Amino acid sequence: MPPFGIYVHVPFCAARCGYCDFNTYTASELAGSGASPDGWLAAVRQELDLAVRTVGRRPVDTVFVGGGTPSLIGAGRLGEVLAAVRDAFGLAPGAEVTTESNPESTSPEFFAELAAAGFTRVSLGMQSAAPHVLRVLERRHTPGRAVAAAREARAAGIGHVNLDLIYATPGETDDDLRASLDAVLDAGVDHVSAYSLIVEDGTALARRVARGELPAPDDDVAAARYELIDDRLTAAGFDWYEVSNWASSPGAVCRHNIGYWRDGDWWGLGPGAHSHLAGVRWWNVKHPARYAALLGEGESPEADRELLTGAERHTERVMLQLRLASGLPLALLDGPGAAAATRAADDGLLDPPALAAGRAVLTRRGRLLADRVVQQLVAAASV
Repeated sequence: MPPFGIYVHVPFCAARCGYCDFNTYTASELAGSGASPDGWLAAVRQELDLAVRTVGRRPVDTVFVGGGTPSLIGAGRLGEVLAAVRDAFGLAPGAEVTTESNPESTSPEFFAELAAAGFTRVSLGMQSAAPHVLRVLERRHTPGRAVAAAREARAAGIGHVNLDLIYATPGETDDDLRASLDAVLDAGVDHVSAYSLIVEDGTALARRVARGELPAPDDDVAAARYELIDDRLTAAGFDWYEVSNWASSPGAVCRHNIGYWRDGDWWGLGPGAHSHLAGVRWWNVKHPARYAALLGEGESPEADRELLTGAERHTERVMLQLRLASGLPLALLDGPGAAAATRAADDGLLDPPALAAGRAVLTRRGRLLADRVVQQLVAAASV
């Protein structure tokens, strides 16, 4: 059976960042709805009961608590979530257990409680070390807090620590990014994620761009910044294993996300969470109060679902596996798709030696144009 993961969505945030379009809510947005962290936790326990009845007892290989701001609900509740997963399904030997955290809502005591509860990995949102970049993103933490939090997590015994960066923010310079990378490496983390800023519709950032207050991110600038990141991390001993992720050793790779990219199975707990089992995908209602009410009434919180066709599953496999450094087995492509892969290698987008060995692996230029390569492979196969 493929690896089985549990994703837990914490929908609470102290404030909404200007670029964020995730399913999150501040206290003022939830006022009067009856939603609360304790009500959320009770509902998650009820959904876990539903998951066990549906899946059966299947040891969990990875747990990932995301959000939102998981650290906002405290280490005690996060420990209760993990204990509930352990009681419901059991954890596989060596299971990876991750939580995202906002640097401002963490402390040495917080990380010590996480380690004692069984968390093995922490992912911290740093975004940038430049104060003016954080202001554009409307992040509340101070530039040095993310580095301090990463050190506290390692000192508490958390085995793997990730820092997230966002690059190509309006107003960011190459020197700003270099300073951010220096800070990341100085923090002693073993994993780095870096994402180009995307202006999502409906966000405060999108409204500022539409009003002309900020320029839209520039694709050429983003490409140059990606190369700067890759050069700096590679020189420091990190290897890319997915287009936006670098690890200092094979053991530092985020196994939960690898499960997504390799078409694994996972159950998503919490409001708005998505699940996938054997080609069936479904997602929960978004609002925390509605989510809790449905489960409290003994109903499923599912909002909708889809059964992926063979063609859709093939497209997803190409799209996701091609993003990995291990690449895509050419056996997954038909004749036209393999011919398109050969043309992509001729264009410098796929690695020729890897292609000769039976795998489609992106070059660095190919990583910058990964979506285009996917379109070429899929379009050729569908002709």
